[in-house]
Amino acid sequence: MDDAPRSTWQALARARYLRSPWPWRAAGYLAGSTLTGIPVLLALVLLATAGAALGPVAIGLPLLALLGLAGLPTAAVERRRLRWVDGDPAATPHRTPPEPGILAWAGLRYREQATWRELGYAVLHGFLLWWVDLVAVGTLLGLPVLLLTTPLQLALSDDGEVKVLKLWLVTSYPPAFAIAAAGAVLLPALLYPLGALAGARAALTRALLAPRERELRVQLTEVTRSRARLVDAFEAERRRIERDLHDGAQQRLVALTMTLGLARLDAPPGPLADQLATAHDEAGKVLGELRELIHGIHPQVLTDYGLTGALADVAERSAVPVDTHLGTGLATGLPRLPASVEAAAYFGVCEALANIGKHSGAARAAVSARHTGAALLIDVRDDGRGGADPAAGSGLTGLADRIAVLDGTLTITSPPGGPTVLSLEIPCPVSTPTRTPTRRP
Repeated sequence: MDDAPRSTWQALARARYLRSPWPWRAAGYLAGSTLTGIPVLLALVLLATAGAALGPVAIGLPLLALLGLAGLPTAAVERRRLRWVDGDPAATPHRTPPEPGILAWAGLRYREQATWRELGYAVLHGFLLWWVDLVAVGTLLGLPVLLLTTPLQLALSDDGEVKVLKLWLVTSYPPAFAIAAAGAVLLPALLYPLGALAGARAALTRALLAPRERELRVQLTEVTRSRARLVDAFEAERRRIERDLHDGAQQRLVALTMTLGLARLDAPPGPLADQLATAHDEAGKVLGELRELIHGIHPQVLTDYGLTGALADVAERSAVPVDTHLGTGLATGLPRLPASVEAAAYFGVCEALANIGKHSGAARAAVSARHTGAALLIDVRDDGRGGADPAAGSGLTGLADRIAVLDGTLTITSPPGGPTVLSLEIPCPVSTPTRTPTRRP
């Protein structure tokens, strides 16, 4: 069974068009144009006349300013009327003001192209479109209705005759019923152009009042920027937590460990010395775990030496021997990149090397990273057994989500038997010059 049509254009292509409600919805849509067109025409004429008559004075300027916003209510009503002949939603193209208040709202509206396009539609609708719609409904629907009612007109006539459409004089019922039969044939035939006109009228309304591609790109750009700001705020919060743990809890644990160590040296042999030794060892383990936690939140090496030093450091600490190729050609390393990009790339390589050590059975791995000027490209390769599955709970799914937040992509090539190649690509134009670390981590 075919899906139900969502617009007049789709309904026109169906065999059941005449038996569906779409012809009458089209007629209602076109006839309803009069209910909005007349008030719009009167409002435009009144505002324009009053503003021009008063001139640039205290009253004239507000009226002229109000005229610029006259298209907003008209557009809102027309977008809702579209539902009669077009089931697809027609969202408003206007953005939300950055702050509350009528001044912020008006300032944003006057700067938007949609406002002036809606004003143009209001002028077109008030001075032309509703007239065309009214004439179309009167011609395509009123003409066959008048023909169909010829016998009734003849019956109600006082002098026993009726002039149909001011053209044919009918004085008896046989010609009246013949004309009515012609109207019955003409009505379904004219419902097709009526539906086509309603579809064209709706398409014009959608083109002028619904969001255009350029405005959608602007909205997408704003969403991308806001997402980047959220990522930066998240990374800043991670660094704050790392500093608080490093400068607070870690220092207190260091002091506690030193105090327990001194007490252990001063205590005489016995149960008390054994308990102090146990507490000293436990404090040392907690301190080590806290240092690992701090390193996992935001490694200090990444802040001090950038991505080049951080990747070299994680390669040295890997359980599997790792060859590194950081930079391109004669470049001494990677440039400093935005903090969110460096963090995502660093943790991506950490996750990849951890998976290699746990699951791949590889004897050796390689990490290569380069910056093309517009994007950071990283490849992590191993000679293991292959068959890596991101859906198997290896942490690669979360890594892909983290890269996607930065508009990046993660690609895994891992045929059975290997090798496995994990590739990261993160768009990030260089905003600061390349810095070569003066000391190794």
